[in-house]
Amino acid sequence: MKLFRIYLLLGLLFSLFSCTQQIQFFDAENNLISYQGRIDFDNPAEPILIGSASYLEINFTGDSCLIMLQNMNTPAMYNFISIELDGQYMGRLKITSDSMTVYSFVPEAKKETHNLRILKATEASNGTIVFGGVQAFGLEELETLPDRKIEFIGNSITCGMGVDWKEIPCNTGQWYDQHNAYFAYGPQSAMKLDAQFMLSSVSGIGIYRNWNSLRPVMPDVYENMYLNTDVSKQWDFISYTPDLVSICLGTNDFSDGDGINERLPFDSAQYVSRYIDFVETVYSYYPETQVCLLTSPMVNGGKAKIFERCISSVKNHFDEAKPDKKSIAIYFFDGLTPHGCDSHPDREDQQEMANRLVPFYKEVMGW
Repeated sequence: MKLFRIYLLLGLLFSLFSCTQQIQFFDAENNLISYQGRIDFDNPAEPILIGSASYLEINFTGDSCLIMLQNMNTPAMYNFISIELDGQYMGRLKITSDSMTVYSFVPEAKKETHNLRILKATEASNGTIVFGGVQAFGLEELETLPDRKIEFIGNSITCGMGVDWKEIPCNTGQWYDQHNAYFAYGPQSAMKLDAQFMLSSVSGIGIYRNWNSLRPVMPDVYENMYLNTDVSKQWDFISYTPDLVSICLGTNDFSDGDGINERLPFDSAQYVSRYIDFVETVYSYYPETQVCLLTSPMVNGGKAKIFERCISSVKNHFDEAKPDKKSIAIYFFDGLTPHGCDSHPDREDQQEMANRLVPFYKEVMGW
């Protein structure tokens, strides 16, 4: 990381700051802090980053700032954050402590005001990260958020699994060590489109069956805040109404499974039926949204042709049954060979996905 240094500190860090300036504490409820993504605000003083690519953003003044974060997970597990400073990606940082810990960000560039984004690189199933506030000389107003809003619904591809294999080799450490949602096609597409984004994604999940189990599938968890089976905490769909909902589900339905659990042949009828039901759920919360359905760069050959026919059937159903809705758009990935862990797209592949999807989204949305 060339442009800044990160210090993990367990005590007071005031010595890092010039004694001629006064450090201030800004709690998580401060309106100079912006949030995006699946976040639990039940305790607004300590919001919880849940979903992939959920993030907080600040403009801070001075030569450094302190961010308070806590890993909410089992002791053996941890999370990663991705850091963007002054518009440049700076790297990932492992968040391990189960108590509120202070992280210091010290840019080397000399500027009056610095922009900092802290983005959850791991996914909801890896646990959560609690944000406890900011210590800085000052915070400044952020630019107004873009009007455009996108929700990306998907599986491990959407989560950014297997992306950072050059940083941590595949098949070493934890299965999520190469996760980096910052570089997933969703955030990368949204940034190019100047749009807000939210990811509702779970690795290994499908529409009617998962990679290594039958349940819970995406329709079982989508409405729950934590993208799990805990129905006691429901997601507040009023808090974020996307103009575009992009769904990329099917990789795991089409997969041959884990080689351990019994795997029946792919059931096209069940897949299409459950997909239709799921899109109905999406419409129940976002009746005016534009829905886009994507195939997968991880599904090829004869399976890819079946995949294309299946999502075309979903589109045709709604074109006939609900002509008042915006016609569902579909995108078929072709000629893209993933190079990441377990045949997932890596950074370059995800960027290629975004490069292909951006003109598609633009045409569909008139952006």
